[in-house]
Amino acid sequence: MNLIIMGLPGAGKGTQAEKIIAKYNIPHISTGDMFRAAIQNETALGLEAKTYMDKGELVPDEVTNGIVKERLQESDTEKGFLLDGFPRTLVQAEALDRIMTELDKKIDAVINIDVNPEVLMQRLTGRIICRSCGATYHKTNNPTKVEGTCDRCGGHEFYQRDDDKPETVENRIQINLEQSQPIIEFYSEKGLLHTVDGEIGIDNVFTEIQKIIE
Repeated sequence: MNLIIMGLPGAGKGTQAEKIIAKYNIPHISTGDMFRAAIQNETALGLEAKTYMDKGELVPDEVTNGIVKERLQESDTEKGFLLDGFPRTLVQAEALDRIMTELDKKIDAVINIDVNPEVLMQRLTGRIICRSCGATYHKTNNPTKVEGTCDRCGGHEFYQRDDDKPETVENRIQINLEQSQPIIEFYSEKGLLHTVDGEIGIDNVFTEIQKIIE
């Protein structure tokens, strides 16, 4: 059972990935983890990736693809895996096809968690942090008990991280939308794409994912 999970920032991809790996006992393979492991193990590709990351540059596709191939050859992937954060581009999706052929494996399903960008804006820009004690709240999903007062320390001053500011979030969502569209079309044409409504609640989303897998 070889799966890819997709979704825009805030769609709940991380939460569902945790549920999938717990239930089906397959490794969660995220790009970040792969890079860290390859660098830590000082593989040739890991060290090459590090030279780009140290300069703050994007790691070229051929290096990323090589690290993915190395990871997919490890013994824990024999029963399957969940790929997260790869492929990010059409070129990477095509490379993954070649890698799978070389390894005599195939992708069984691509799960895309779909949430309206306006809902994502609300989810991602709602986070506020108490300036006094650092307690985190969400304006709609987890507000303070008394408006404008921190439950933990009684402070009245809150701030937003730069990452959570509307213009930053909107930009992130837009970039991700543009990047993911060609990949969605690529897997849709192959008949592998399964889109799940990400607005129906965490447990209901997982129930739909289980139906796809089983």
